[in-house]
Amino acid sequence: MGRSLWGWGRLRRPPGGETPKEAPGAGARPPLPSLGVTLGRLLAALEALAAPPDRARSRRLVRDFGAPGGAGPRLQERLRRSRPAPPRLPEWPWASSERLPLPVHSSAGMAPPPLDWGGWRGQLWFAARFLSGVLDYREQLQSRDPPEPWLQAAFGGCRVPGSQRDEVLRVPPGAPPPAFVTVSSNGQFFLVGVATPSGRPLPPPRPARGPGGAPGARGGGAGAHPPLGLLTGQQRREWGRIHGAMMRDRLSRASLGRIQRSLLVLSLDSPVLAPPGGRGPEGVAAQVLHGGGANANSANRWWDKTLQLVIGQDGTCGALWDPAVIDGAAVAELLDHALEHSRRLGPAPPREATPPATPPPQRLRFSVGPELAAEVERAKKHLDSLAADVDVHCFSHEGFGEGAGPRAEAVVQVGLQVAFYRAHGALCATCEPLSLRRVLPGCTDLLRPPGPPCLALARALEEPHAQPEELLALLREAVEEQESRTREVLSGQGPERHLQGLRQAALAAGEPLPEIFLDPAYAQATHFRLCTLQVRSREGSWLLRGPLVPDGYGVGVGHVLAPPPGDPRGPSPTAGAGLRVAVTAFACCSHTHAAHLGGAIRGVFDQLGQLLRGRSLG
Repeated sequence: MGRSLWGWGRLRRPPGGETPKEAPGAGARPPLPSLGVTLGRLLAALEALAAPPDRARSRRLVRDFGAPGGAGPRLQERLRRSRPAPPRLPEWPWASSERLPLPVHSSAGMAPPPLDWGGWRGQLWFAARFLSGVLDYREQLQSRDPPEPWLQAAFGGCRVPGSQRDEVLRVPPGAPPPAFVTVSSNGQFFLVGVATPSGRPLPPPRPARGPGGAPGARGGGAGAHPPLGLLTGQQRREWGRIHGAMMRDRLSRASLGRIQRSLLVLSLDSPVLAPPGGRGPEGVAAQVLHGGGANANSANRWWDKTLQLVIGQDGTCGALWDPAVIDGAAVAELLDHALEHSRRLGPAPPREATPPATPPPQRLRFSVGPELAAEVERAKKHLDSLAADVDVHCFSHEGFGEGAGPRAEAVVQVGLQVAFYRAHGALCATCEPLSLRRVLPGCTDLLRPPGPPCLALARALEEPHAQPEELLALLREAVEEQESRTREVLSGQGPERHLQGLRQAALAAGEPLPEIFLDPAYAQATHFRLCTLQVRSREGSWLLRGPLVPDGYGVGVGHVLAPPPGDPRGPSPTAGAGLRVAVTAFACCSHTHAAHLGGAIRGVFDQLGQLLRGRSLG
């Protein structure tokens, strides 16, 4: 398969479909950052993270790489002259994690506070109304001129595992969207129509039905097969091998293709046993993030799908998405719209009410022999082990007062750096994936916080006699640098994707890898122990993602939006104010503890909030 030097490749042909056309903006050459600026950003990261004895070596390697006649200018020219290709999954930072399982390691999640819909009947009615809101949101974005380019990737998108790497299917531009979704219940999968042949969405509650051979029915029913969704949560190489074998069977190939081409996956989860103290936000977060294991709801997921909705009988509501394809801001807007839409449709009808007649859901069937059944058993053990290994800590915070204002995201990112320093005594490599949908639809890059100003602030906050004016000046410097880097990345000029492009250019030419990429300090600077996500929403959602590395953390920060002045809807019934913070870590690592970092984050946010109270960052 062809691959461009700029970290892109080609789109895969959908099963039984036509070759996709290029997405809007895909034919344009990606913006190529300045080599000098990128190397300056790299050197700053190395200086903040590397030990003093290693800094001199790193400076020399960066200088030699970028010098006239060095490898850097030659590879930069090769990138400049390379032929652009349609976007695909980013080569990095998911290059290493792409072979790891998608649950926790790659997939991101979002969960509003639990709702109460009173059992499985209310669950089905809410699921229908919620899905109707999602489709309404999609229709509104599709009607824009031009339509949002990420729609083809989010709705109808799906990963396809391969022997070496994954590919992404997406709806070709101009093609009608799929008229069906995949609904999962009790580890079984169904195709449910959500639109008429002309493409008009069906009114709720048609997408959901009552018990007896349809989504929401208890038990697997006659002819139920093992929970094959667990296979999609396996190591990607293993799932790629199994997927290849399943594609050689006609029945399994047809069902796989239908799931891959559906708009999204709607998971109707069963109740989860609560601990003695009740299910708090950590329980809800775990259910959305990984499903709780094979004996809970992990079998209701099809982890390859770009977008999955989760509706639990116990009131859990949320979404999972692939952050390599779409970003959290788009998912937050979708959830806000869908929840508001579902409220406008009113309460569920009486229990004796009969849903309107609609074509029955189609159960998806697979050929399951002894070998595939054995693979499912191995996948069960793997998902159970993964779910047990994820430690989650959640807390709410009132925010930073009026001083942070529109700069709250930058203040949070700086605060997270300071908190890690406080918890572990040093800074670490940190990244926040950002969508490049404005310049490169379907692609992402990494935002790396500025190390030196964050380090200066962290040390100053530990000084007992530091003056507020001094601390505010250091905070302002770090925030301004953070905002500058954010603008840089969003415009396609970020250094991380550029560095990976330079590295790939050397590999594609068969050259020895430049020494700069073999530097131990470079390995430390790209070992992201802290992976963060931030979004704003009206619903007070918990933002969820797992660590990128075994000794790392995932930190999601949801900013709760107040309704605009004069909004007749008033405040959301589920939202409070301030921040919702969710920290994840792997319990098997003795160097990381989610509650420990969470406590440090809370302490730093308290300190910064007090500093900003009555003051402004300008």
